[in-house]
Amino acid sequence: MSELHVKTPDAADRLGIEPVGRLLLRFSLPASAGMLVSALYNVVDRVFVGRGVNEAALGGLSLVMPLMSLAMAFAMLFGVGSANTISLRLGQGRRQEAETTLNHCLFLLIGSGILLAATGLIFIDKILSLMGAQDGSLSLDYARSYLRIILYGAVFQQVGFGLSHCTRAQGFPNITMIAMFLGAVMNTILDPLFIFVFHWGVEGAAWATIISQLASCTWILSFSFSKKAVIRLKPASFKPVFAVVRGITSLGLPQFLMHTVLSGVQLLINTSLGWYGTDALMVSNGGDVALSGMNIVNSVSMLIMMPIFGINQGSQPILGYNYGAKKYDRVLKAYLLAISAATCICSLGFIVTQIFPLQIIKLFVPGGSEAIFYFAPRAMRIALMFLPVVGFQVVSASMFTFTGRPKISILLNMLRQCIVLIPCLVIFGRIWGLWGIVSAGPVADCFAFLFTGTMILFELKKLRNKIKES
Repeated sequence: MSELHVKTPDAADRLGIEPVGRLLLRFSLPASAGMLVSALYNVVDRVFVGRGVNEAALGGLSLVMPLMSLAMAFAMLFGVGSANTISLRLGQGRRQEAETTLNHCLFLLIGSGILLAATGLIFIDKILSLMGAQDGSLSLDYARSYLRIILYGAVFQQVGFGLSHCTRAQGFPNITMIAMFLGAVMNTILDPLFIFVFHWGVEGAAWATIISQLASCTWILSFSFSKKAVIRLKPASFKPVFAVVRGITSLGLPQFLMHTVLSGVQLLINTSLGWYGTDALMVSNGGDVALSGMNIVNSVSMLIMMPIFGINQGSQPILGYNYGAKKYDRVLKAYLLAISAATCICSLGFIVTQIFPLQIIKLFVPGGSEAIFYFAPRAMRIALMFLPVVGFQVVSASMFTFTGRPKISILLNMLRQCIVLIPCLVIFGRIWGLWGIVSAGPVADCFAFLFTGTMILFELKKLRNKIKES
């Protein structure tokens, strides 16, 4: 009598078996917590710099943000692209190809980190001269001091953040969450130590950040080499394959373009704030005040949006695996649950920022100037006016990546970040000055929501037809 052997499902296989709601909760909670903690790298820096140095230093960190977004774009290109490929290959049962993708991801991330660091350190003064600060700005010197040190840790940031997506794609969201918590806790401890005890100013904030990034990177690498992983890093046997690189970049391109465009938009906003700040706020350092105020607004917005990105990333392995396995009913259910959760979080963030804007500003600069207490609370209420609809747009735009049409995903992401926002910044700035710049964002959010909603209705109709056919 023969004995029947049944393969025990591993972490990846369970993506197609376990209840969708439980999976989304299990993946999105760690991902959201991890993304929220990741945002604390920048937010904690800003809080301690605002409290321990001055407003101008806070504006200096704002000048560096376009470059930080550009670095993040490369990490998303290779990290998210590899994670999406791994999810699809595991769903198709092609495990060796998934492992090959992981090894390509590691070398692409290392290469991009080295390239970014070398370019930034060589051309740091020329790059900062383009970042939007006006002549005589005090913020520019602080930006230079901060950026020079941050670039030393570019490889740590690229590898740690990029590989975390691949770890989640294998079915281990908690490993990614621990890596991000480890880095954030270290950053929160080291920031006050370096700024208030050692009196290193913005340089102390920068050193705290790269040391924390090194800790996160080390944790992710140690897991990726271990036997606990579904697929493991094997750099000794790595052989570059152009087709694999092309596949990774095609699936990571929507996120890459979104963050690249975000970098350019941040640069345009910084320049516009410098131009219009002095006249609108009627103080000699109005440009620096406007930069600092919008830095705080963006920090708060980042804290709200990171859980949304976490829900989006937490849903990606579920959507990718089940779409690859042609389990379309599970794809639809995961999508609907994801947009519901994202909308709830955005709505809660909207309520808090509309009711308590001044109290939030004082958390960053308790001894701030009269000008920043006038500008920043008003800017926060205006800039986050349409926050409740943003979660829907973010999750829906990613949906098209898994249905084989990444170009639509690129269009929807660029619609909000570029196609609508840039003309609004230029036109509104000319008409209403500083307040026009602040108002451009919510107008772009509203338009992107309407367009994405129209597109996703047709996509859901096709998905339901596939469910009926299967």
